[in-house]
Amino acid sequence: MPRSPSPVVLYEDNHLLVLNKPAGLATVGTTDRPSVYRWAGEYLKQKYNKPGNVFVGIVSRLDTVTSGVLVVARTSKGAARLSEQIRHSRMRKVYQTVVEGQLASDAGTLENWLRKDDAAHRMRVTRADRDDAQLARLRYRTLAQLHDKSLLEVELLTGRKHQIRVQMSAAGHPVWGDRKYAATTPAVGAGIALHSSVLELEHPTRREPLRFEAPPPAAWAALRLSP
Repeated sequence: MPRSPSPVVLYEDNHLLVLNKPAGLATVGTTDRPSVYRWAGEYLKQKYNKPGNVFVGIVSRLDTVTSGVLVVARTSKGAARLSEQIRHSRMRKVYQTVVEGQLASDAGTLENWLRKDDAAHRMRVTRADRDDAQLARLRYRTLAQLHDKSLLEVELLTGRKHQIRVQMSAAGHPVWGDRKYAATTPAVGAGIALHSSVLELEHPTRREPLRFEAPPPAAWAALRLSP
């Protein structure tokens, strides 16, 4: 089995570890499979020569097939305060994605009601009156396009599982390579064309604003489409 790619450290201090996660690496997983959780624990243990287990707080996730900026807490205080920011929508997340086809508008907002389909391990668009329905909203703008694909910037206004993937598919423009959500196009390297490009948050103890950015993976060059 080929060795899984490792994250790149963008920032670290006593409370935070900010990474650029490669596509193909899970955020969390079973103990015998590579994951950000497992990698971060080993990285911190070796770098700071810590005996026993170290604290790694997963406060949000990126899908295995998605790449980009991801914050991990190094302390329980950091984890609690970052989780609070997420609950109150004070953490800003911006993605770049390549989708199939061209959208009718260069910019806009998508709004859907979603539900979890646990048996299929996916989300589905549903009716608003279902007890398990969750409102999902995102804002997008087109950065570049060719006849068969569009490069978009997407800002999450809510945080639902697989949100960009299912909402773009429901709009008739699946994420490039995302066969789970009806794409007809091939994978992009080890994942799909969805990348967490910008993360803005408040430092959990210093209370100052922080902004982190990461460019899309090199594999996207094969799509021959750039902003």
